[in-house]
Amino acid sequence: MVVKLWSADLAGIQAQPVTVEVDISNGLSSFNIVGMPDTAIKESRDRIRSAIKNSGFEFPGRRVTVNLAPADLKKESSRVDIPIALGIIASSSKRLFSPAALKDKMFVGELSLDGSVRPVTGILSISISAAANRLSIFVPEANYCEAKAVESGNVTPYRSLNHLIRLLKDIEPVSFPDCPDPKISENFPVTLEEIKGQAHAKRALILAAAGNHNLLMYGPPGAGKSMMAKALPSILPSMSNQEEIETTMIHSAGGILKNKSIVRVRPYRAPHHTISHIGLIGGGTRLNPGEVSYAHNGVLFLDEFPEFPRRTLEVLRQPMEDGIVRISRASGTVEFPSRFMLVAAMNPCPCGYFGSKVRECHCTPTRIASYRSRISGPILDRIDLLVNVPQIPLEQMVAGSTGLTSRDVRELVEAARQVQFRRNSGPNAYISETRPKEICRMEGDAETLLLTASRKMSLSSRSFNRVLKVARTIADLEQADKIQAPHIAEALQYKISDFFESGITYD
Repeated sequence: MVVKLWSADLAGIQAQPVTVEVDISNGLSSFNIVGMPDTAIKESRDRIRSAIKNSGFEFPGRRVTVNLAPADLKKESSRVDIPIALGIIASSSKRLFSPAALKDKMFVGELSLDGSVRPVTGILSISISAAANRLSIFVPEANYCEAKAVESGNVTPYRSLNHLIRLLKDIEPVSFPDCPDPKISENFPVTLEEIKGQAHAKRALILAAAGNHNLLMYGPPGAGKSMMAKALPSILPSMSNQEEIETTMIHSAGGILKNKSIVRVRPYRAPHHTISHIGLIGGGTRLNPGEVSYAHNGVLFLDEFPEFPRRTLEVLRQPMEDGIVRISRASGTVEFPSRFMLVAAMNPCPCGYFGSKVRECHCTPTRIASYRSRISGPILDRIDLLVNVPQIPLEQMVAGSTGLTSRDVRELVEAARQVQFRRNSGPNAYISETRPKEICRMEGDAETLLLTASRKMSLSSRSFNRVLKVARTIADLEQADKIQAPHIAEALQYKISDFFESGITYD
């Protein structure tokens, strides 16, 4: 008799239902798994055999064949351990279950040799797939809090193979572990009020947070660039439920989900400049997400921007523009969301003191131009805000805190984001390139100023639209219906930057 059970595997971050078919027939003792299993699944034969025996059941001494359908989908994880073991027990012990016990149910879990179960990755995506197919899902107890985030799902936790069988036979009641709702922490590593001076740079941080705009800070060592980047999460708005689900799906699929619970705080990723282009964009043998996807709905901070390899930086172009990463390999094509805010920091020259009033720069113009040209024109064109962060006077370092607090700014940012979501269903940075004039309505003198300045600065079409979007964010912070000339003027100053004075060339 062939026993069929539902399970699932991941393709990217999306779950794909898998049918596990188990057949036990007469013949020499063997255990074969077919249906494009990878090494982890092929090696599961020894785990499953030991788990069944150590759970008090007899492994059949006949020919055992397991098929994972559809056969053209490569299965790459140990999530199917439990359904395979359950199918073998059900097929060899026909009186153990009624046919209805396994119907309309999905099973996932990795077995240990003693029959206990280990948590698996990607459980939120799998739970969403089970709910969409109207299947109840049985998950390892450690995965329960993550799986139950799907409100329409029917989730049952279990601790071991024996425990699962007792639940299916209705001889033990289901016990649900406590899942305390994690509250958003107010204990940020750095807050805005802790940063002394730098009013201009703080203003750029507020604009970046309000409209999800890309930001590049440049200045001498110790001016506070990294500190301001770390303060950015303290002023970002709370995530919506949809954003929490998307972010959790990515972190779960990549195996970096903390506490096996829903992500409530916007991600802040700061990879070292030695990262490879695959580590940044995603891919590899198993097509895992990269840092740009782990930063989805959050911040990707690249410190020492020119020190990143040129090839690594260039792969940022497409995800910065489209908000999605498409990776094609011989094993298949997957898509990962990558709507992130890029925040970069760099020194103005190799020694770090070009333009400083405190220390003298010893770099030649050629060295400065060569250093800055590591960042290509197309990357700079995708950055909305270029901000000089100078060294502040020592008197300000010992002065008390002044200006708005992170909590005050976050309220302003929340209000601006609400306006944007009502108007264009997302932050201003994501306004379609075909609709900027429709959404970013200007008064007459504002349009004249923008056109005149764009001609003098020789702005590209992309830069023109990005200036317009930043101006729209400035207007939203002031609760203005239309973009006015002062909004355009402020937005333009982040493109008219002394960053270009040393002779940087566009590729």
